[in-house]
Amino acid sequence: MSTVTTKDGVEIYYKDWGPRDGKVIHFHHGWPLSSDDWDAQMLFFVNKGFRVVAHDRRGHGRSSQVWDGHDMDHYADDVAAVVEKLGTQGAMHVGHSTGGGQVVRYIARHGQDKVSKAVLISAVPPLMVKTARKPGGTPKDVFDGFQAALAANRAQFYYDVPAGPFYGYNRPGAKPSEAVIWNWWRQGMMGSAKAHYDGIVAFSQTDFTEDLKAISIPVLVIHGDDDQVVPYADSGVLSAKLVKNGTLHTYKGAPHGIPTTHADQVNADLLAFINA
Repeated sequence: MSTVTTKDGVEIYYKDWGPRDGKVIHFHHGWPLSSDDWDAQMLFFVNKGFRVVAHDRRGHGRSSQVWDGHDMDHYADDVAAVVEKLGTQGAMHVGHSTGGGQVVRYIARHGQDKVSKAVLISAVPPLMVKTARKPGGTPKDVFDGFQAALAANRAQFYYDVPAGPFYGYNRPGAKPSEAVIWNWWRQGMMGSAKAHYDGIVAFSQTDFTEDLKAISIPVLVIHGDDDQVVPYADSGVLSAKLVKNGTLHTYKGAPHGIPTTHADQVNADLLAFINA
């Protein structure tokens, strides 16, 4: 397998497809998944001559199941290790959900001179949890419940999430795909329970507000207004306003997992943005 070893000794698995001289797109997956969640995007873009890169976050997928470092700063430094090894400075970085937070923190810690453009899809910034500064956030006890469900029966929890709110399969008239549900389950169960448990705190309690304010490169924000996991009004709308050069694309009636449910629309929007 293709891996890079970070400064703290973690092996990060990555995919690197396409011509070495092609425009580079680096994809960042959501919790608790892996780079496999970008199949629809990576196949689309590599077939159009792009170079596409995606890695499994530490503790996720095929990367090392280390017990510590499951926070946004370590996640961002792991991205930097992959970029340095592959020499892909200047890529467009695309993050879904937790991966969107990873992109924002990477830019903040390692410099936006290394990123040409950024795309945040159903992303967790600026801050998910409810606080005095953000009364519209999700109450902390919701995320505490996630941790409790994971600890009690991770396999069941990892079925219930994709079968329900992640893809909007709990909505009236929805047509659930068992293949999509089980693919989500497969990716989740590949990873470390400890990494995923700690990752809930990382994606819900990290405040990206100041990171976003400092970003001046072009940023495309894509979000479904029926996102039951990362609510639209308190995430995508706010992020697009906080960055200096942001554009918001709202997918009407769309759920959280739009790279899968709306793959053709996402691919078209990414293609237009990278070529603009």
